[in-house]
Amino acid sequence: MLSTNQSSSLVRSIVLGAAGYSGAELAVILARNPYFELVGAYASAGRAAEPFSSLYPRYKQQLDVMVQPWTDELAAGLNGKIDVAFLALPHEASEAVTPLLLAQGIDVVDLSGAFRLKQPQLYPQYYGYEHQHPELLEEAVYSLMEWQSTPLPRLISVPGCYPTACTLALLPLLKAGLVADNCIPVINATSGVSGAGRKAALSTSFCEVGLNAYGFFKHRHRPEIEQNLGRKVVFTPHLGNFKRGILATSVVTLKAGVSAEQVTAAFNNDYNGKPLVRLVSHSPNVADVAGTPYCDIHWQQDGEQLVVVSAIDNLLKGAAAQAMQAANVRFGKPETAGLFAGVSHE
Repeated sequence: MLSTNQSSSLVRSIVLGAAGYSGAELAVILARNPYFELVGAYASAGRAAEPFSSLYPRYKQQLDVMVQPWTDELAAGLNGKIDVAFLALPHEASEAVTPLLLAQGIDVVDLSGAFRLKQPQLYPQYYGYEHQHPELLEEAVYSLMEWQSTPLPRLISVPGCYPTACTLALLPLLKAGLVADNCIPVINATSGVSGAGRKAALSTSFCEVGLNAYGFFKHRHRPEIEQNLGRKVVFTPHLGNFKRGILATSVVTLKAGVSAEQVTAAFNNDYNGKPLVRLVSHSPNVADVAGTPYCDIHWQQDGEQLVVVSAIDNLLKGAAAQAMQAANVRFGKPETAGLFAGVSHE
């Protein structure tokens, strides 16, 4: 049975946005994490309080928590009672509530894009609004955990789902200096419909979704990927007719003379000992990562051309599991605590 913990020695946690897909995954992960206590779960102010299991019936008699409506006035009453808040909210909502929580001494792990980009001028173009707290962009640390080398601060910005899959696939090659200087990586990535959130819409109805590309040159994850990789990319997202998962196919040109052994060494050197990256000998399948916190990576080389395929669960490694991974590290707990139901991977 999944249950909230009661020991005062545990990390006391709340989830804002617990009614949505990523927030719900977080609530489940926190409830089974032996080092954390799920103290409260919240949804938007306009909702009535209801049991988590009424929103997600598969957790009936497993996760016993009420999802309460959130109002910003509640923040003041959390001082000294909560250690960390996980925000699975729309970007502007996360940006607005974060200063209130920080002021109460509460750490924030934000799953939105509110603090991912370091340049506030990019927000109107890619997110559609003016950033109201640009000072927090410098304070926030972007928590792609396999590449995190500095201590995590009180404000943690969880990477987006597409950037997680793409960055994990390409960064070892770029850091090793194997990619041609004039190469612009070309990335095609397909996500399941859960990436659009739980709100009903005709465009994400299973009766309407086939396979289509969207967001040409202007998707909000493009500048995030470019920020991570340190170079321009051509990024084209696709929507596929499946529930969860992302498959990203990234194509780069290598420098002349780069061998297959050098490529293999780059991936092995960077991901050896990284428990949530699996370097696989076959082209990844979203079915193999759905419901897991892993990123599977495979590559094929033909001379100077290299294709890297990566697969993640967009709701887990692309959101909730990565948030938990970061919070575990922030509070000095085993990195993968809570991420594997019924199995110890610590």
